[in-house]
Amino acid sequence: MPHPNVRRVVAAADERGLQVEIREFPEGTRTAAEAAASIGVEVGQIVKSLIFGVDDEVVVALVSGSNQLDEHALSIAAGGGTVGRVDADRVRAATGFPIGGVPPFGHAEELRTFIDADLLAYEVVWAAAGTWTHVFAVSPSDLQRVTGGTLHDLRRDAK
Repeated sequence: MPHPNVRRVVAAADERGLQVEIREFPEGTRTAAEAAASIGVEVGQIVKSLIFGVDDEVVVALVSGSNQLDEHALSIAAGGGTVGRVDADRVRAATGFPIGGVPPFGHAEELRTFIDADLLAYEVVWAAAGTWTHVFAVSPSDLQRVTGGTLHDLRRDAK
């Protein structure tokens, strides 16, 4: 029987018209480097679901695993404001998932989503499926469609 978080991700994908195949890597996929090594793909193909606060709003930044998020770029994308990390408790409250296992959709709260344009360089990217050991593959276009995310240059040092 799949983990309850994984079942929630599959159900959320189904609701959005996306069929996902969950893969499990018991050694863990907590970091982009671990995930890429486990799956056998480039680090850039890993989707980091980063949860930040922009003023009083919690938002999701889906960032390529090879990039660091430019917080100023996220602020601009979100309409300006002070950007900062939120703590693990707030991540879990907003998303329903633990840090390291946050999927790009299916969150406890409706969260605006911003997508790193560098993810479009790949035919397939891989995202967390609710735990530190479960992932799924998705095309960048489907990722954008099911998250309702907007594309931005979010990579630190992106011009």
